[in-house]
Amino acid sequence: MFILVNLKAYPCDPIEVSTAARDVAEASGARIGVAPQAADLARVAETGVETWAQHVSPNAHGSHTGSTLAEAVADNGAEGTLINHSENRLRLADIDASVRAAERAELETVVCANNPAQIGAATALGPDAVAVEPPALIGGDVSVATADPGVVEDAVAAAEAVDPAVDVFCGAGVSTGDDVDAAGDLGASGVLLASGVAKADDPAAVLEDLVSGL
Repeated sequence: MFILVNLKAYPCDPIEVSTAARDVAEASGARIGVAPQAADLARVAETGVETWAQHVSPNAHGSHTGSTLAEAVADNGAEGTLINHSENRLRLADIDASVRAAERAELETVVCANNPAQIGAATALGPDAVAVEPPALIGGDVSVATADPGVVEDAVAAAEAVDPAVDVFCGAGVSTGDDVDAAGDLGASGVLLASGVAKADDPAAVLEDLVSGL
């Protein structure tokens, strides 16, 4: 089970969260990654935590002002990247191009989708993993695995039908160890979460709870 913490643009201390994630991962043997703002990638990577980008642009080097190059992300210590998060949606062609860009930079890829129908299309692009995150539940207090377990089961089935080698994650409302356990029981091999850790008074305690059942 992979736990990927997306710090989004929350006003948290990325080094505090990353250090806590590293320590909990080392103590528990769990796989935990942190996706900070692009400007913080190098500092976060220096903590030793598995570091992910929140986004890479669908282009290579060139005249692309404001883009986030996959190569630059990798050079700053990232090992993987999210693509097409619901807060940073891309066209299908651009999702494909972003996956290819990440592959060139040897980054792992997780393509996000809103529902199981989109999961099938995302899986066909050949990422390492896809993640189903219903937008209505993002940032809430109820996990998708609890609020609508059928979404997770259907996403797993949709990905399996296209390419069984692509892992399926789920996100939206994940904040406790019980949520992580429920996701695993439904067939997910990873979870995405953000506010549950990024906005916590004690990120380490939340992370310890998240891995408690693994």
